[in-house]
This record gives sequence, C-alpha cells and structure tokens, in this order.
Amino acid sequence: MSQANRIKIAKRIGQEIADGQIVNLGVGIPTLIPDYLGGKKLYLQSENGLLGMGPTPAEDEIDMDLISASKQPITAEIGASIFDSTESFVMIRGGHIDVAVLGALQIDQTGEIANWAVPGKTILGVGGAMDLVVGAKKIIVATTHCAKDGSLKLLKKLTYPTSGKRKVDMVVTEHAVFTFANERMKLIELNSELTLEELKAITEADYEIALQTENMKYPINILK
Repeated sequence: MSQANRIKIAKRIGQEIADGQIVNLGVGIPTLIPDYLGGKKLYLQSENGLLGMGPTPAEDEIDMDLISASKQPITAEIGASIFDSTESFVMIRGGHIDVAVLGALQIDQTGEIANWAVPGKTILGVGGAMDLVVGAKKIIVATTHCAKDGSLKLLKKLTYPTSGKRKVDMVVTEHAVFTFANERMKLIELNSELTLEELKAITEADYEIALQTENMKYPINILK
C-alpha cells in the first residue's frame, strides 16, 4: 500500500478525534495520526507509559529512549506524563481511554475484529489489543481494504482468532468509511475512485449503503 493511502486513512481518522479526548494509537497506520490532527488539543496515550505524545520528531531530534508502544520514535508534549505500564493498563481497563485507533487483520460484518494472530504463523504476543477492545469508549479501525496478498479483510465471519467480543464503531480504509451499530455495518463514505460495484467486489461483508455525500471525496461514484 502506498504511503499516500496510509496518510489518507490517518487524515480521515484525525477528523473523528476531538479536542480534550484521551486517545490510544495502535501499531501501523495509527502511528501516523499525530501528524494530522490539525492543531487539536488532546492527549495521546501509549500503553508503554506515556500520556501526552506529540508528533513524529525530525530525524536529527530522534531520541530512542522516547518511543511509543510500536517502538517508533516520538515526542512528548509540554506537560506530558510518563509512568509504568501497570498504570497505563489501569487507565485502559478502567475505561479512561476515549478513543482507541487499532489496526486489524480482519473485521466481520458485526464489527468484531481480529488483530493479533494469523493461524500457522509465529505469534509475537497480544500486546494491548484485547485490553483496548474491552476498555476504550470508542474503537476506530485503520486498515488497508485488502491484505498484502490480496485476501479480503472485511468478511461475513472472522477466520482468525478474535481480539474480543466487543464491537468496533468505525472502519476507515483507503477506499471507504464504514460504521457499526447494533451489529449492522453501514457504508457512509466512498473515498476513492472505485464504484459501488467495485467496492462490493473486494468486501465480502454485507453492509447497508447510507452514503453521506457531503463528506465524500468522490460523490459522483454513487451514480455509476
């Protein structure tokens, strides 16, 4: 997937995050979000023990003693707080995270996700994924629409181990935005040049079409 598409996803999710919120960012595409928040004043939390994460540092300002849970170099905002991972997971499990932005291997049509293990491959560990799925008030998934091998990610039913029975609220890909409510999936935005038919061809999951044309980058596609 091109870096431009990864940035497009990060920018779109940045629109969903509000001033004053406490936000946890997962591995992969979510790590790009701090650079695309448009000056919003909020609190980015990393489960390795930081509240107040700032944008990506310039190359000559990287300090590898200051990294995120994704092991990426970060900056700390003025007033940031550093603490141990035990306190960090108390925040997560105690329901103090307003929004968690996670990557995913698969998402089913009810909003259940799998993001920690591929059957038959080495498992490095669950990390904070299961805790965030349970503890965050809102869950947004940032993901490519298909896997690198072309396999579909948005499915009728998961085939990989679940990250928890809690359902996600939104999925943002390079092509579309979906929301979930009462275990029903809705397409609300089409953000690439794909037609509705082309999008459906790469989306196994069943979904309703409830396009909000004022938010769509390519609204003409609903007429194709």
